Amino acid sequence: MPALRGKGLRARIVLGYAVGTLLVSVVLVSVTFLLARSYLLDQREASLTRQAFADANVLDSRLATEGAEVGDVLGELVPSGGADVVLRSGNAWYSSSLDVGARDVPADLRRLLQTEPAASVVVDASGGPRLIVGLTLPNADVEFYEVAPLTELRQVLSTLAAVLGAAALAATAAGAAFGAWASRRAVQPLEQVAGAATRIAGGELTTRLPVTDDPDLVGIVASFNSMVDALAARIERDARFVGDVSHELRSPLTTLVTSVEVLGGRREELSPRGREALALVEGELTRFRRTLDDLLQLARLDGAPVSASAQPVSLTELVRQVIADSGRPQELLVVDDDADTTVRGDKTSLERAVRNLLDNADRHAGGACAVCVERRDGAVLVTVDDAGPGVVPEDRERIFERFARGPRAARRSLPGAGLGLAIVAETAARHGGAAWCSDGPDGGARFTLSLPAVPR
Repeated sequence: MPALRGKGLRARIVLGYAVGTLLVSVVLVSVTFLLARSYLLDQREASLTRQAFADANVLDSRLATEGAEVGDVLGELVPSGGADVVLRSGNAWYSSSLDVGARDVPADLRRLLQTEPAASVVVDASGGPRLIVGLTLPNADVEFYEVAPLTELRQVLSTLAAVLGAAALAATAAGAAFGAWASRRAVQPLEQVAGAATRIAGGELTTRLPVTDDPDLVGIVASFNSMVDALAARIERDARFVGDVSHELRSPLTTLVTSVEVLGGRREELSPRGREALALVEGELTRFRRTLDDLLQLARLDGAPVSASAQPVSLTELVRQVIADSGRPQELLVVDDDADTTVRGDKTSLERAVRNLLDNADRHAGGACAVCVERRDGAVLVTVDDAGPGVVPEDRERIFERFARGPRAARRSLPGAGLGLAIVAETAARHGGAAWCSDGPDGGARFTLSLPAVPR
């Protein structure tokens, strides 16, 4: 049983059917063989016994003739069915064949004849099993033993055993085949649930399990679909809440920005302490505005499927445009102009994701040192390398979480709310791709955005 724990559900079902069929087959084969063996042996013993009595009657009638000698009469006897006859007259033994004699007559059979008129016994000999029938001739003081081989019966039983064994193996194979079919039928609902859960995790919140008439699955299907409905409603409420809060904050934020800009225009009239406070307020407002924009972007990513605005986008041209708009040198971009880097997605979201990767390098590593766009194994990869201190392995997944900031950023009070990389990961997931962090070639960090490429 411990060996079954490491196997899959299908393998356990198939193995269970095969083992069960094998056990049933072994029991049926054993019972059938024993019954057939007993029946055939009984029939053979009855036939040989009748044959022995017939030969004994012939011999007894001839010995009743006056002057008949035992050896002469035995020499004229032709036993039926190829059996051999052994006679004991007084202390003398006679045999119809040189292959058998007194040595082949068991002592137990001889003792039985002292109390019984006839007896039989099956013995194993070097040439195979034999049936020996013994009786006393009534007209002469002679013990009659007929030795009949059971080789033919043994061959029949061997053939029967082989046929029954082959039938057991065929039944086991059929049971395993039926188990494979039954396992597919049994696991199919689980596969449907797993597929639906995978699509839902990928952002397809409209996915539902099909309605079924199976009474054993109606409750599971209904519960699963109700759970997805509740999850979709919760995500929609959360996205609407974030969007509403972010939208409502724009008005006071705009008022604050306008007021600060007015104060900034009269900066020279302020005292040194006032100018320091104004600079602090301007920095916090910039950070506040960036955080608000990120929250709105996350709300849009949570609320609308990417298929609503998907279009063919060349990532090479998109990255080149983002670099140009940000004032960075075009020498950063490393790309194979002959490679097709077209993906299908929302151009605005993809621009924001690439911009966040570049801004992250500027904020935490002094800027990107190389940006590469390439097509590899059916995917288009955008990698951003920096020459900073890198990211320790235990933080490489956590930094893509919302509001997650590395320990270095917290110690140095770097700007940002920890939403930039979360937007990158969310954008990649909504497009069927992924984002991850690894070691860069120059000792810094390498951030990779992978998206499914449009088939050629």
